[in-house]
Amino acid sequence: MTDPADFSTTPTVRLRPKAEARALRHGFPWVYADELVTDRRTRALAAGTVARLEDAERRPLGIVALNPASKIIGRVLDRDPEAEIGPAWFEERLARALSLRERLFDAPFYRLVHAEADGLPGVVIDRFGDAAVIQPNAAWAEQRLDQLAAALERVTGVTVIVKNGTGRARGPEGLPEETLLLKGALDGPVPVPMNGAIYMADLLGGQKTGLFFDQRPNHAFAARLARGARVLDVFSHVGGFGLAALAAGADQALCVDGSEPALDLAARGAEAMGQAAQFTTRKGDAFAVMEALATEGATYDLVVCDPPAFAPSKQALDAGLRAYERVARLAAPLVAPGGFLVLCSCSHAADLTRFRNASARGIGRGGRRAQLLHTGFAGPDHPMLPQLAESGYLKALFFRLSP
Repeated sequence: MTDPADFSTTPTVRLRPKAEARALRHGFPWVYADELVTDRRTRALAAGTVARLEDAERRPLGIVALNPASKIIGRVLDRDPEAEIGPAWFEERLARALSLRERLFDAPFYRLVHAEADGLPGVVIDRFGDAAVIQPNAAWAEQRLDQLAAALERVTGVTVIVKNGTGRARGPEGLPEETLLLKGALDGPVPVPMNGAIYMADLLGGQKTGLFFDQRPNHAFAARLARGARVLDVFSHVGGFGLAALAAGADQALCVDGSEPALDLAARGAEAMGQAAQFTTRKGDAFAVMEALATEGATYDLVVCDPPAFAPSKQALDAGLRAYERVARLAAPLVAPGGFLVLCSCSHAADLTRFRNASARGIGRGGRRAQLLHTGFAGPDHPMLPQLAESGYLKALFFRLSP
């Protein structure tokens, strides 16, 4: 079989006459299956093959990575039709991404590569000091993982590299789920300092890459509301909002999550901060726990709900919006008079307006009135590609509730 990484054998593929080449010229990063001429030759190309892309008039558009089995049949890698996708190319992309993060952050804990927005379609890399976790969520990156990892080591100097091959994005690409230690050794969770808190990230067994860096600015804003407060952090994972609140001077924090390992890591973070006495956890279904807390008459000065993506696709949008409304309805009665409610969504299919409306309906159904104080998004280490709405997925709404 022809080596898809061999530039000398790079095939050419072409858009259909009615395909919108203008969007691609202006920066849109994807070619959909119904936009490409898929003759027998194209359909026979291996997933991950790199090809030159032309418009219907045979004018060059750039280099794409193909996956004939995917709805997104082509991912634009480079606008230069003569670009060679090899070690030097990976190093240039990674160096560009690193220069931005080093300007933004004083310590090497951040998202280093945010997929299409950093010019590496389908690739996510999170950095944890001397360790990094790669998520190769597209076939082309899976095939070139050795090159990518080697370039990552050369550019950043990390000594530990983990491949996290889990998540819903790999299924449509025909990729199996697996997590592997590619380089170095880990002897346990990695301590991550952020917003004055200490988080414990399990790089081999945790959710996603082990920690959610995207919420960093929202943790910080919530922490401003947390001084002297009783805090409830629902869907807490490893204690994202709860530990940030304690670091800012909260009196106490209760973290609720369905994962015992995640709560254990949260408790270890509180212990590392010297605040184990102010920290408690409660394992269970978040909806059921909120209902139980209401029955118990519990109230908190700051309540945060950061659930998983309830609307990961357009097909799931209606059900997802109902779920977000239900979260708000159950959370609102738990907020003490004059307290604060933070509601988050990481569903790209639920845009800001729909999510805000669902949240407002839920608060109203929960018997409360609210002021919207602030709207937060992902941090700058999660840049948005303006042409790709999906890259701007995270929303956080900060409300103050009246009595």
